[in-house]
Amino acid sequence: MLPSLTDIGGFAATRGCTPCAAYAAIPAHPQKQYTRRWRLYHFCGFYYPIREVIPIAIYHCNISIVSRGKGKSAVAAAAYRSGEKLTNEWDGMTHDYTRKGGVVHTEILLPPNAPPSFSDRSTLWNSVELYEKAGNAQLAREIDAALPIELSREEQIRLVREYCSSQFVSRGMCVDFAIHDTDSGNPHCHIMLTMRPLDERGAWAAKSKKEYDLDENGERIRLPSGRYKTHKVDLTGWNDKGNALLWRKAWADISNVYLERAGSPERIDHRSNAERGIDELPTVHMGVAACQMEKKGVATEKGELNRNIQKANRLIREIRAQIGKLKEWIGELFKARETAPEQPPQSPGLANLLMKYLSVQREKSRKYSQSWQRQHTADELKTVAKAVNYLSEHGISTLDELDAALSSVSDQADAIREGMKTAEKRMKELQKLIEYGKNYTEYKPIHDELKKLKNGWTSKRDKYEEAHRAELTLWNAASRYLHANLPKGTKTLPISEWEKEYATLSGQRTAEYTKLKETRAEVAELHNIRKCVDIALKADQPEQTRAKRHDLER
Repeated sequence: MLPSLTDIGGFAATRGCTPCAAYAAIPAHPQKQYTRRWRLYHFCGFYYPIREVIPIAIYHCNISIVSRGKGKSAVAAAAYRSGEKLTNEWDGMTHDYTRKGGVVHTEILLPPNAPPSFSDRSTLWNSVELYEKAGNAQLAREIDAALPIELSREEQIRLVREYCSSQFVSRGMCVDFAIHDTDSGNPHCHIMLTMRPLDERGAWAAKSKKEYDLDENGERIRLPSGRYKTHKVDLTGWNDKGNALLWRKAWADISNVYLERAGSPERIDHRSNAERGIDELPTVHMGVAACQMEKKGVATEKGELNRNIQKANRLIREIRAQIGKLKEWIGELFKARETAPEQPPQSPGLANLLMKYLSVQREKSRKYSQSWQRQHTADELKTVAKAVNYLSEHGISTLDELDAALSSVSDQADAIREGMKTAEKRMKELQKLIEYGKNYTEYKPIHDELKKLKNGWTSKRDKYEEAHRAELTLWNAASRYLHANLPKGTKTLPISEWEKEYATLSGQRTAEYTKLKETRAEVAELHNIRKCVDIALKADQPEQTRAKRHDLER
């Protein structure tokens, strides 16, 4: 037997054979950490295509604000990201992260008009903290991005430096960045940016200014409080919401340039799956802490979310496979209709109605977000696929057949339920007979003893009756119930026979309940199909009305 390609590839690798140029590469997916591609291995004068698993570049770029209003500090953030010990002069707190591991590089980049003292991290961020007086001041902007593992450490540093210089330092921002890598396959950088501009002398300048709102006559608008209406004008343009997209795109573009220089075929893309035409739900970035917890077997919220998203994507792929079965079923119905002899008009076909239902739901979902549309489409396809499976298994193809099946299954469920009601009523009677019968038998000696004492001393009888009041009460209740519900002349209580009958009825009820559950599930399935059909019929009514009106006008 000839060895498989995989076996040959493994043997070649153990002999020190090296792969040649890529035979064919599969485009990298930015939400997955691994992909597969073919390489040619030379062995014994022949080239063998080997499919191997390789890591690919991952896109992650998140932008956030370090705000004092959220209890954050720029000095604390800088100390953590750089792994240093810094003291915040604004509140006197010292932040010591010198024992933090994984900080492989830190660097500060300054614009030309920045004071040279800002090259010291403590001086830079304490200056920011002391200048901002408000309790809810925005102190810094932070960008954290995943670094391509295909690049060397020096290339990663140059990548971050070029990105910061071209996008932020050139616009007058001070940049403090750090690269973290704990050798866990997740190298990333943290970029901290100042949010206040510097003037020509290197002093902090205003972020924005207030301007008065004017009416149509050019006069200031006075508010009920007596003040004038104003609005804030951004003097830097750094807070423009459009910057987020530009900075994310720039990170992808510059990263791809470095990947190309390094000879790596992988590329990253800042666009979402929907923007790139990928009909799948994107997963969320896990982060270092969540990844470490998942590796230790601790389930995290992000991990659960990603697992649910992956499950939804698998469902979408399964539904796409069901679409083929749906088309095949519809094709068979049309083929059978074409070959069948002409018959009187019948009820509407379910194939057309289900397809109409899908189009109606698709039109309704257009006013919502794309992610919601994808999820909604997946759910509706699953519903239709399930309906097709049921209809094809039971040979139902028309609306009349559907209504007949629904009526038949509903009657069957009602009949089972009526039979169960009779059994349950008898079980309740037996339960009471067994309970009262046991009480009657157990406490009858106490009643007989009291009956003997009635002919004796009154005080002794009263004491006995008081001591056994609870038992006597239960016996009296059992006696009244049994005399009222048993035939006259009954001397022996058939408790064991009642228990056997109860056990038999209980087993029958369990079997009937299982059958009822199955029947009700079938009824629910038919009701769901009928509901879809009703929606399709309702959507067809306006079209039919317009067609009739058009014929009348002609």
